Amino acid sequence: MAKNNETEVQVNSINIIGNGTSIVGDIQGEGDIRVDGNLKGTLLTKGRVVVGTTGVFSGEITCKNADISGKVEGKIKVSELLSLKSSSKFSGDIITNKLAIEPNALFTGTCNMAGNQIQHGIGKPQIVEQKETVK
Repeated sequence: MAKNNETEVQVNSINIIGNGTSIVGDIQGEGDIRVDGNLKGTLLTKGRVVVGTTGVFSGEITCKNADISGKVEGKIKVSELLSLKSSSKFSGDIITNKLAIEPNALFTGTCNMAGNQIQHGIGKPQIVEQKETVK
């Protein structure tokens, strides 16, 4: 049996921006981030982003998975699953592999189902074009 020489770091940290807290700026992380307060800027993580029912976000989010229950304006790029919960209000652009929208969720904007072409690594988030070779 072959050994895998690559070491994958498991990050189980959860960062919380609590209700009553306001932040303007850019946040990068490896773990999950929960927004229950106000955040304006850029949010980049390899983990999950949760915007709670009291959360308000304005800017750009790039992550692996996202659950939106609060208000988000801007652009969100999710490499796996984006869930817009029934209490969510989203206005802007969505790029994701999978999208789940619950009844009563509000969505105004555009959606691009980009497959799993989104890289959520720290540094330069981007969409990678897939090219097929024909034999």
